[in-house]
Amino acid sequence: MVTSKPETLTQPGSRPRRVVLYSHDTFGLGHLRRSRALASALTQSGTAGSAIILTGSPVAGRFTFPRAVDHVRLPGVKKLADGSYVSQNSGMDLEATTSLREGLINSTIVQYDPDLLIVDKEPTGFRGELLPTLETLTNSGRTRIVLGLRDVLDEPEVLASEWERKGALDAAEAYYDEFWVYGPKSVYDPTVGLPLSDSVRARTHWTGYLRRAVIDPAEVPDTPYILVTPGGGGDGEAMVDLVLQAYEQDPELSPHAVLVYGPFLSGDRREAFESRVAALDGRVTATGFDSRIESLFANAEGVICMGGYNTFCEVLSFDQRAVIVPRTKPRLEQWIRAHRAEELGLVRNLDEFRDGLTAASMISAIRGLPHQQRPSQAGADGLLDGLDLVIERASALMRSTLVDAAE
Repeated sequence: MVTSKPETLTQPGSRPRRVVLYSHDTFGLGHLRRSRALASALTQSGTAGSAIILTGSPVAGRFTFPRAVDHVRLPGVKKLADGSYVSQNSGMDLEATTSLREGLINSTIVQYDPDLLIVDKEPTGFRGELLPTLETLTNSGRTRIVLGLRDVLDEPEVLASEWERKGALDAAEAYYDEFWVYGPKSVYDPTVGLPLSDSVRARTHWTGYLRRAVIDPAEVPDTPYILVTPGGGGDGEAMVDLVLQAYEQDPELSPHAVLVYGPFLSGDRREAFESRVAALDGRVTATGFDSRIESLFANAEGVICMGGYNTFCEVLSFDQRAVIVPRTKPRLEQWIRAHRAEELGLVRNLDEFRDGLTAASMISAIRGLPHQQRPSQAGADGLLDGLDLVIERASALMRSTLVDAAE
């Protein structure tokens, strides 16, 4: 829960403060959901009067946003299995799509005139689309610019190579007033391996994880259940298949499961899963997408999930016993997070390298859920101050624009 309640920041005789959050959203739901949590905290605390999220997510319109938060949908791009990208609009090539996105970003920021820009993960934006805007804002000197990083990005060597190739290191040095890491340094340092200057490291703040709450309540089953969620679902087929195998092979496995596919698990694969769910006679029930999944988290007996950042924050926030089945391709981010969390006693990591991804290993994991300790028993409550620290830092940065304006 956000506890900080600063007064709304305004310059005498002018409007309340404005925040833009850039979320490139080329895959999954993580960037959009993180940006929504940040925007909600900043506006509901009074730190900002309004916020706009720039997002490429194709499902942004299916989420509810607080009254003071809106979003601008950027033309979508899709990440292919080989790591390359294509436009979601079959009538436009990738270059044209990127150019259109760049123009929309720039025009929105020029017209909205934010006091703070928070960029999620990518210092230069998708294919460098953010660079012209960063240059303009830096030259004007009125908008503070922050780069927000999740707790784990990738293996240090892989990340260093990626940032060098994208020009991210130069952009980080040149354009950003602060760097916020949405996790505790005691858990993991995502910047290990990056040749950042002492100046950049001095401007880095570790917020802790972003606590989640039930904002928009939804109905949940009135009988015990475990929640099974692959997040956005685009890379969750293997985990869903494994859970269904477990219930198919062990007719006594309990409690029943509520499976939320996510919006990106669809087509023939989804239809095949639906047939298998139907054959389990209610022991597993499934739904395609629930933007109010927090209620399902809050009331579950336990969780089987992948290892994305937002899902992990929900596991900690709702103090859920959890088995994480992390993906290991195309990057090891989820495995690193799950491995470290297991070391700290926060979750169980169903590790394909150690345990093997078999029906037997999943059955054992589900049966073991009631015997796991809850994250709070391992000190999780002390890791969840992220939103309060974000409010504190955003308030300080936007106050500095007031001082600059007065001078």
